[in-house]
Amino acid sequence: MTHAHTSPAPRRSRIAVLASGGGSNLQLLLDHFAGTADHMGEIVWVGSDKHTAGALARATSSGVPTGVVSDPYDGDALLAQLREAGADLLVLAGYLKLVPETVVRAFHGRLLNVHPALLPAFGGAGMYGMRIHTAVLEHGATVTGVTVHFVDEQYDRGPIVAQWPVPVLPGDTPTTLAARVLRVEHRLFPLCVAAVSSGAIVLGGDGRVHGHLDVPVGIAAPEWRFGMVPDTVEDATAFATDVARVFPR
Repeated sequence: MTHAHTSPAPRRSRIAVLASGGGSNLQLLLDHFAGTADHMGEIVWVGSDKHTAGALARATSSGVPTGVVSDPYDGDALLAQLREAGADLLVLAGYLKLVPETVVRAFHGRLLNVHPALLPAFGGAGMYGMRIHTAVLEHGATVTGVTVHFVDEQYDRGPIVAQWPVPVLPGDTPTTLAARVLRVEHRLFPLCVAAVSSGAIVLGGDGRVHGHLDVPVGIAAPEWRFGMVPDTVEDATAFATDVARVFPR
């Protein structure tokens, strides 16, 4: 991705996260913003539509306030919870409900989601979890991946922040493919959230994504080449070229 014409001012966001499940992506975000991205933002609230969600337990263990979204379709109630937490960035980490339009409008350009496929393919209502990977295999796709995008009023249709390709290998099952995609998702998602949190990436008035995503380059992070070459390859120069191809903006 290329730099925007003007450099946005650095900021440190107050991040709210919505999750429906166990919270593996949430844990990555908690760790990221408690560590290297501490100066970019902090997670101030975690909510779920399920009071038994493991994500809530993870948040509590990290000392982050939590809440239950009793009616996921009541936008005013959810917005009140987010405002009470003082959140200015909302992140969906495995949240399976459609975010009400009231919330989408209030957090325009400040609402992110991650999807385990290369949107717009294999997205939309009902496309989540193993359904996605099963559909990828049934259609004979040879490449899938991860998409991080801004959220609008439709499932999986908002402007794309970043994508990362993952190969579909001979003999793959939905389970093996899901594991390969999740590995990349866990690396890409925290970087994108931090970039938006700090203002390095913004949604412009033209509806397009502007800015720069810093991807770790070097032999200290050879797994970032995953999906393009084996992890044993440690040629940082070649990797930088690969990154330029994956992020041509």
